[in-house]
Amino acid sequence: MNRYRPGDVLSRRKGIVMHRGIALGNGQVLHNTPFSGEHVCSEAEFSQGHRIYVDEVDDAHRSAVVHRARHSDGGGYHLLDNNCEHTVTRALTGEASSPQLRGMVGGLLAGTLVLAVTRSPAAAAASFAAARVWLSKL
Repeated sequence: MNRYRPGDVLSRRKGIVMHRGIALGNGQVLHNTPFSGEHVCSEAEFSQGHRIYVDEVDDAHRSAVVHRARHSDGGGYHLLDNNCEHTVTRALTGEASSPQLRGMVGGLLAGTLVLAVTRSPAAAAASFAAARVWLSKL
């Protein structure tokens, strides 16, 4: 029996970021990758041998999430405009966004600014980490 239900958000570690997809049921996952764009694959292909983390979608929104995921336009991958998080947030809310990307870019800007002002790599690293977490939660 699966640990998740259709509409749940599935994630796995991919370097320093999390790769995300939407469970569709019957072991299928909608996700977006650089080489294949937005597509449906098996759980095994999605996980690539890594642990899958599950964020459950509440039952009141589950059918709408699955409907949006199943009727996705299947757009191609683009890091800034259509990555895996854009695919997932579009299914969840109808609006595409990438909190991880926003956090990484903001963290890099904050870290660079702090490094330029303080010349302290430790302060820059702390600023990067703090800004990344804060901006990814907005």
